[in-house]
Amino acid sequence: MSADKLPWQKPLIPFRRLILILSLCSAFAPFATDMYLPAFGQLVDHFHTDASHIETTVSFFFLGLAVGQILYGPLIDRFGRKKPMLAGIGIFLLATIGCLFAPDIESFIVMRLLQAIGGCCGMIIGRAIVSDLFSQHEMARVMSSLMIVMSLAPICAPLIGGWLVTHFNWVSVFLALLILSAICGLSVLFGLPETKSPHQKNTGNLLQGYLTLFKRPAYLIPAVSGSLTQSCMFGFITGSPFVFLHHFGLNAQQYSWVFGCITFAFIISAQLTKMALRRYSPKQIFSKALLANAMFGIALCVVAETSHMWLFIIPLWLTIATLSFLGATSTALAMSKAGDYTGSASGLLGLLQFGFGFIASSTIAATQNGTPYPMTMTMAACGILGTLLWFIGSSRQSVE
Repeated sequence: MSADKLPWQKPLIPFRRLILILSLCSAFAPFATDMYLPAFGQLVDHFHTDASHIETTVSFFFLGLAVGQILYGPLIDRFGRKKPMLAGIGIFLLATIGCLFAPDIESFIVMRLLQAIGGCCGMIIGRAIVSDLFSQHEMARVMSSLMIVMSLAPICAPLIGGWLVTHFNWVSVFLALLILSAICGLSVLFGLPETKSPHQKNTGNLLQGYLTLFKRPAYLIPAVSGSLTQSCMFGFITGSPFVFLHHFGLNAQQYSWVFGCITFAFIISAQLTKMALRRYSPKQIFSKALLANAMFGIALCVVAETSHMWLFIIPLWLTIATLSFLGATSTALAMSKAGDYTGSASGLLGLLQFGFGFIASSTIAATQNGTPYPMTMTMAACGILGTLLWFIGSSRQSVE
């Protein structure tokens, strides 16, 4: 039997090590996004600009995350998982240095874009690795475990960022990101084997995988629907600094604690997702979570103008809580239909998530009118559109 016909054994990776490494690498995006939110005021002063331009740095980070998905998808189908992961970490590290030395806000925005293109490697390649190693139902449970650890990032990031900004300045935030990237690079280099099967099809056309997946409703419907609802988080990240710092009058440290309290919903719902998967299929959980997300989003719009912060936080917390259910199950439903195009499927999924996230973020920044409505209405619209697409699309197509 020739070497290329020999059976391929999946690499045996200790589960805790796998989750830890993938969580660290996936934490690039939330840490690079959330850690510097408390520093918005300092960045306005440092670059002699206004709040709108600083919000644009968030939007362009999301754009970079979307663009990066296009680049990595076909590359990891062709070259494997480990080398592209290391390359992405290197780009993130260099772009972070660029942020520290940016002479003006325009240069800072460009560096943020490049930072995102590098940093998104952890998310897309992490999904491909999980798909390499696990079946659909196992994949949903693994993604839930991954989200429990990953959810610590958006909780810890603003708290760490708030402490650093309060005791030092915005520069310290980006120095911390440099340390994170170095730790991740070493972890991947020495602790993560290659998981791509040598027998997996390598397409000669880098676009072939995307074209195939666009014609596959069983993949596309849960991918688009789940991505629309995940945009609620992007809307929250972009709009919450204005809502809580200006509308409700919190200081940077108080905002960090509120942000952490709300994103703590991820940990709770990720654990509940693991429990629910013992009794229900990913499709059943996804359908119910979509309805809950749309309902809570509408409730958030109803209380948008309240002066009672905790009345506003309750539906916001519940809306964010549904996203762990939606993220784990939509990823499992979509990625299980990827076939030979695991990398492209993960890349397209990320492109959809961050593409819609960029649209949601830009909409909030462009429609800022001094009220919470830009954030709340954008979040509600994302949830409603995702819910409608799923139920209308799945009634016409078999998404089993």
